[in-house]
Amino acid sequence: MSDLATPLPRRFDINPKPLALSLLLVALGAVYLAQTVSGRQAALYVVGALLGMSLYHAAFGFTSAWRVFIADGRGAGLRAQMLMLGIGVLLFFPALSAGSLFGHPVAGLVSPAGTSVIVGAFMFGIGMQLGGGCASGTLYTVGGGSTRMLVTLAAFIVGSVVATAHMPFWTALPSLKPTSLVTTLGAGWAIVVNLAVFAAIAALTVVIEKRRHGRLVNDAPRAVNTSPWLHGPWPLFAGAVALALLNFATLALSGRPWGVTSAFALWGAKLFSLAGIDVANWPYWSSHTNATALASSVTRDVTSVMDAGIVLGAMAAAALAGRYAPVWRVPMRSLIAAVVGGLMLGYGARLAYGCNIGAYFSGIVSGSLHGWLWLVAAFAGNVIGTRLRPLFGLEVERIRQTGC
Repeated sequence: MSDLATPLPRRFDINPKPLALSLLLVALGAVYLAQTVSGRQAALYVVGALLGMSLYHAAFGFTSAWRVFIADGRGAGLRAQMLMLGIGVLLFFPALSAGSLFGHPVAGLVSPAGTSVIVGAFMFGIGMQLGGGCASGTLYTVGGGSTRMLVTLAAFIVGSVVATAHMPFWTALPSLKPTSLVTTLGAGWAIVVNLAVFAAIAALTVVIEKRRHGRLVNDAPRAVNTSPWLHGPWPLFAGAVALALLNFATLALSGRPWGVTSAFALWGAKLFSLAGIDVANWPYWSSHTNATALASSVTRDVTSVMDAGIVLGAMAAAALAGRYAPVWRVPMRSLIAAVVGGLMLGYGARLAYGCNIGAYFSGIVSGSLHGWLWLVAAFAGNVIGTRLRPLFGLEVERIRQTGC
């Protein structure tokens, strides 16, 4: 018998100082945003904090879910992602088809599907495994106290802004026009087709997992707190439901789905400008939308505000779980992987019009064809990245096979 089913002791401790600090910053930030920007911006900041808490408590990692499936045939994480996407299309497609939600206009994240998406998503997939996280994963693990992921995040930001300098080259390469399945098929048929594909992917993971292990494998045990919904851990399906609902709340409040990495490019561009580099004249930053964002405070950028909320929400969740304890000593090979992976994450995300959130999750629930292309190319990159991890001293989780 495997020891995976063995329960761990209950936890009773929390980390009061980081908990108090994170909750105070969320509260003060919401009040500040409500007074200086808008009530909607303050609400989006709180939604970001709830996303961070949900990601942390459910340990909802895209990177680890893909890695254990690639290396060990375990598909629970992928099945949770399919559940998240299924709930997402049921919520999003009718609203996007109508063009409004609760009386406010809404639009999906629909981008061209072409060469830049293939190259960018493939790079991003490798970066996920070397950097140790995706876009949302980087933020919530930083909030949870991971010092290594601070390095990944810094490199992520640099890679993002460097990519904006090269965007004219990549956008000139062959691609299809932005294609929405909601517009092409209609909301009803688009829902049917997407749900069928999600079900097929989930079924495939079951077949592969049973063929590899003879059964569906339970997740490794985690210490259980006295109040799991407050202190964690949550089951994966709860994380899937929470992320789908909170993405829908983002659509209702901001008029478009959840994104993460455009903020990294913006932060990097502002830092480059402070260093005397004239990024404002780069074609990417000369468009009206990007020029306005570059000239404005980050508090007016929805993605930046939500990213900050994710970090603080994850910090609160880690403190509630009694697991907020940063470790400052990181092996050199691991740091090198964090830098290389972070640069690939940032550069790839810009080329692919988004990350695992903006292109994969929000792209697919927007009905965008580029979201599916991103999934295929990024998964291929994850296969390569998983094989590269041991070269940098990084773990590839496998269940030890035991005899009967």
